[in-house]
This record gives sequence, structure tokens and C-alpha cells, in this order.
Amino acid sequence: MENVGIGSYEQLYVDDEVYVLKIQNETEQHKEVVHPIDRNYIQFHFSLKGGAQFLFNNGNYHLDVSEENSLLLYNTQKDLPLHLMVSPQTWVLSVVVSIQRFHALFSEDAEEIPFLSGSFSEKKYYAQEVLTPSMAVVLSQLMGSNLHPSIQKLYTKGKIYELIALYFNKTSDADLEQCPFLADEDNVRKIKHAKDIILERMAEPPTLHELSDEIGLSLKKLKEGFKQIYGDSVYGYLLDHKMDLARKLLESGKYNVNEIALKLGYSTASHFIASFKKKYGTTPKKYVTSLT
Repeated sequence: MENVGIGSYEQLYVDDEVYVLKIQNETEQHKEVVHPIDRNYIQFHFSLKGGAQFLFNNGNYHLDVSEENSLLLYNTQKDLPLHLMVSPQTWVLSVVVSIQRFHALFSEDAEEIPFLSGSFSEKKYYAQEVLTPSMAVVLSQLMGSNLHPSIQKLYTKGKIYELIALYFNKTSDADLEQCPFLADEDNVRKIKHAKDIILERMAEPPTLHELSDEIGLSLKKLKEGFKQIYGDSVYGYLLDHKMDLARKLLESGKYNVNEIALKLGYSTASHFIASFKKKYGTTPKKYVTSLT
């Protein structure tokens, strides 16, 4: 994974013709992200949290993408470089696929995809769609994945193809068949709120009972729903987030182990060190040493 700028985006190559941009603005300011994309690529942009504005023609034209919506861009006649104004507290995941690779995925059903049909050789295609619950699950898994580097690419590749398949799946009942819990959009909203709460208060997170009371969902539904949407238990998800943040703080070189332990809510540095070693197989100090 390649870090490009501070707080801008991460770029992960699935292969030579497919890559992913993970854009996370956790600040209170708008962030500008610019990335070159030529006309040989199809762009999928998914806003999982917050919103963003896509700028075109030097800012003379724009498209807004709000939370839990997507934008597909493809133009056979001109390049569409990414020029994005990202709102505060926003997560956007972009998938960029070459038209050749994309066409190969749908070669038998090309006529079902408007911009793959023969009549679309000199046109442009912009489409905005609401995320389905199953797409939101895959996006959350992609944004939150923290796997060993040796399998990260394989995992991402599988999830990207799953996401594309779900995007073009027009069967209205498909999501409900996969996950009955997700049929209730109010439950999904409450579970997402629970996730936001534990991340905002990670130094002193609420108990599960307190969390279920705060979001207005039973303890059983909280546990089941969180597992279905985020693929982990509430505290398992929080621990992964803490360890990922700890790694980034160590890499920044701005904080010592005691300071990081305090930021993450550990009562002692030794507890933090034990958690870090269990997650990454090494101590924070040795991890920092390995970076040099």
C-alpha cells in the first residue's frame, strides 16, 4: 500500500489494471484530493461516510456525492482526472478499472452494461446510485481491513470483484436473502451509530449494555448486527482500530509508547504493549526499529 500525502489517500494496486483509492478525511477541514485518471479507465466512487464534491473542467462543473451513495464515471472522449473536495469526517473508497479488464468481466453480458455496448463508443456515462446494505458491508470491510501484507492484496481483489458484482446486481431481494437483519434500514443506521460512538470514545468506550441503550437497540441485535455489518464483535472491531491507529502513530515518530497508550485508553503502557504484540507479533519499540 502506498501512502500519498498526509490525510489524502492510500492507493492499493490489485493488479496492473485495477487499483483502489482509500480516502479518509478524519479532520474538521475540507481536504482536496487530486489523482490522474485517463479515459481508458472506469471509475467507481463510494461514499461510506460524509460527503464529497467531484470537480470537473477546472472547477466549473461539479457533482455532489452524499453519504451512502455512489458515483460511476466513464467518458470515451476525454480523460476524467480525479479532483475531489472531501468534507470533514468523510470516507470515500474509489475503484479504478481499465475498460479492457472490466469488459472481460462482462464479456458474455456486455449488452447489459450500457457503456459496454457497441452503441456506446462515443459517449459519456455518469451514474449515481444509493448503496445497498450488502455493498455497505463490503465497503466497511475494505476500509477497515488490517491484514498481513502477504494476503492484503488477495483479500482486496476478492472484495473489489464482489463489490462490482453487487453494484450491477439488480435483483431487489438479493440483499435480504443474504442478510435478513439488513432488511431493517433503521437497524443498520443504529449499528453504524454504535460504530461511530465507540470510535469517538475509544479511550473510554461504553459497555455493551450502555451502547445498546444509547442507540436504542437490544443487546442481542447490537451484537448480531455489528457482526453482520462489520465482520467482527464490537470490541474486536475497536481493538483492530486501536492497533491500526497505534501503528500509524508510531510511524509518525511524534509520540512515545506511553503517550500512545494514553491516547488509546490503556491504563498502563504494559497493557498496550501486550495488545500490540498480540496483534503484530512484535513490540512497539521493535516495530519502530524495523522502520529505519
